[in-house]
Amino acid sequence: MSYFIRKKRWVSVFHSAVIRAVVLLLLLSTPRFILVLQANRTGQYQWVSIFFMIMIILPWLLLKSPARRNMGIRQIRSGFGLLAGVVAGMLCAVLIYYVMLYLFGDGIAHPYRYIARSYQQLPVLELATDRLMFFAIYSLISMTLSPLGEELFYRGLVHEYFARSLGHQRASVLDSVAFALVHLAHFGIVYNQGRWYWLFWPSIIWMLGLFLSCQIFFWARQTSGAIWGAVASHAAFNLAMNYFIFFHLL
Repeated sequence: MSYFIRKKRWVSVFHSAVIRAVVLLLLLSTPRFILVLQANRTGQYQWVSIFFMIMIILPWLLLKSPARRNMGIRQIRSGFGLLAGVVAGMLCAVLIYYVMLYLFGDGIAHPYRYIARSYQQLPVLELATDRLMFFAIYSLISMTLSPLGEELFYRGLVHEYFARSLGHQRASVLDSVAFALVHLAHFGIVYNQGRWYWLFWPSIIWMLGLFLSCQIFFWARQTSGAIWGAVASHAAFNLAMNYFIFFHLL
């Protein structure tokens, strides 16, 4: 009898919802990872945005209305929770900047310095007004498409599939790990002076920082009562990161 109970529990853990989450992660994260690596070499990042668009529309393609409400596509219930998530998201970006600066300096081993290379098509920002203008433009872009796509996908759709069998806390760990791993393509495996490098310890600290940030994004979803809390927290993270890129690194 105990054998069948254990077998039933084993099957329930790997129920179809978990399999769907894993398949979705593989289908979207793998090609995105490869495209980002390629973009780091060529400077052509426009194709990466396609994956954000796919992530945005997937909940409407795969879930019915009640399931979308369960994943947080509903009205915000707590304005304070939303604001707290925004502040916490900014603080995560600030913490990553200064920890990486202290440990590895502001060279290629700093993730924000390496990510700043994706802005290489910018003109020389000699005037303060030009710097502020491009900061506003790039921040607007990075605060919309990426946070919407990634939060609807990781803290929304993927999280919901995992949570059906594993519960919200375990699901948040898994979606945070998946998010951190895919961002190894953004920094960690770097292309510099015609060669690829794996910056082992900087990448470990970077992924740890992103994992903790994802836990904050999930907390923002829970405290605000809607996925939009996670989106706002993620957008605030990107805004703070762009501040350091435009006013400290470029």
